[in-house]
Amino acid sequence: MLTPFHFSFVFQRPLWAGMPHVTILGRLNQLGHPRVGLNIAKKYVKHTHDRNRIKRLTRESFRQLQHELPTMDFIVVAKKGIANLDNCSLTEALEKLWSHHRRLAPAY
Repeated sequence: MLTPFHFSFVFQRPLWAGMPHVTILGRLNQLGHPRVGLNIAKKYVKHTHDRNRIKRLTRESFRQLQHELPTMDFIVVAKKGIANLDNCSLTEALEKLWSHHRRLAPAY
């Protein structure tokens, strides 16, 4: 997702799955495929290399599971302390949140 309109569409009525360090908001789209947007604020992740690492891991996690995900627009929101997670912990957290959205997809 690239434009502010796409992000505001999800923020209007999100369905969310959250953990202490990361939240994934989602909303059904009519495109036939899932999309992802990232919201990683400097306030919570000070260093650029940490923000880039989080973005890279999040995109890779989404890429690997996108064919199993419902046709939704997702926004991954970083929270305080996410920079302290190692790569394995962050990947596991994201996989749990993606599976939460997969389980609830028929209810959407």
